[in-house]
Amino acid sequence: MTEPARILVVGGGYVGMYTALRLQRQLRTELRAGTVEIVVVTPDPYMTYQPFLPEAAAGSISPRHVVVPLRRVLDRCRILIGEVGSIDHAKRTASLSTLATEEEGTGGIELTYDELVLAPGSVSRTLPVPGLADHAIGFKTVEEAIGLRNHVIEQMDIASSTRDPAIRDAALTFVFVGGGYAGVEALGELEDMARYTARYYHNVKPEDLRWVLVEASDRILPEVGETMGKYAIRELRGRNIDVRLETRLESCEDRVAVLSDGTRLPTRTVVWTAGVKPAPVLAATDLPLNERGRLRCTAHLAVEGVEHAWAAGDAAAVPDVTSGEAGKECAPNAQHAVRQAKVLAENIAASLAGRPLKEYAHAYVGSVASLGLHKGVAHVYGRKLKGYPAWFMHRAYHLSRVPTFNRKARVLAEWTLSGLFKREIVSLGSLEHPRAEFELAAAPPPDHGDKPSS
Repeated sequence: MTEPARILVVGGGYVGMYTALRLQRQLRTELRAGTVEIVVVTPDPYMTYQPFLPEAAAGSISPRHVVVPLRRVLDRCRILIGEVGSIDHAKRTASLSTLATEEEGTGGIELTYDELVLAPGSVSRTLPVPGLADHAIGFKTVEEAIGLRNHVIEQMDIASSTRDPAIRDAALTFVFVGGGYAGVEALGELEDMARYTARYYHNVKPEDLRWVLVEASDRILPEVGETMGKYAIRELRGRNIDVRLETRLESCEDRVAVLSDGTRLPTRTVVWTAGVKPAPVLAATDLPLNERGRLRCTAHLAVEGVEHAWAAGDAAAVPDVTSGEAGKECAPNAQHAVRQAKVLAENIAASLAGRPLKEYAHAYVGSVASLGLHKGVAHVYGRKLKGYPAWFMHRAYHLSRVPTFNRKARVLAEWTLSGLFKREIVSLGSLEHPRAEFELAAAPPPDHGDKPSS
């Protein structure tokens, strides 16, 4: 029997999941006959819908409804939970490690393939800021979002119970670095949540909380345009949020955030959302990269200059054929990623069948951003919206884009219930250390020396 043609999909995020989903639909006859096999290698058994992370952090959406289980959606694909360490495309092999290889202690395994789809996404782009690795919190995963929510409420508990004014001030100071979508939406939702939560503390008032947004450029939310970006700044400042433009974080050692304008902010919370960079696996391949470390791709979403290799999303530098400008690339955002995945899957299926490929072409329609409950900004099809209409558009758009009817229904139900009942203000920080209580109970009692005789 001949071996099936193996399509290796690296990454289970937006592009990876949608590409594999469409491939298993288009190639269902071949999959049933055993002539084609789709293998998805991903670090997590789920796809995270990242635009919902701020609402998950604020408690508006349950964490389990922000993720999509890959094994349920990709039921005709082989899912491997692990990471690809390197790729030798000349030999059509990928070196990967899984949970099993770590247990076995035998090192990585070599997986051969016929077609390669690189969709590993991106990771946080960090800078050599002293103290950043030790104290900062990222905001790219559902674990980070829920951890940040627990942390914010925990800081309010500390501030409520301490008798030290310095500890109280540091606990109630929250510094967010990065004025893009992630930073602004996370800050807006969490400030909203914390202001609501403060009503249940007898000695913490909303005005006691200090929120600081640090942005290196002269504007925030550049995707929504200059006018809406300025409105967003006015809205945030109107809520007592300190927005610092053209300012950088110089250090956060010893729980003190030092800014480039000389400000020193004692704080126990630094949230880093200052951009992303391509996943490290791209540098461990023999495929062509551009100056930013992204794969050079054609408009057909094939990797430039090689055969049987494809890419899209954050990992790919795809020419924007709708712009009319030479050298302009599609922005690495969710709007392009979902649409690129559709074309990518169709082109792989066409390539296997010997049919002509199609170009990816999508004109950017605009952006929406949430600034907290009932507040937002939008610039869509040339129209500018702000306040409640923009917030409603933000929710409607992302509800339409979250994968599976199951997730849409659950998210809509949670939004409906949150409008009828009060917010949840519980911190479940102990979930991050589930064995701590048992370890404490199982520890031997302290030795206090010999007991005095009676």
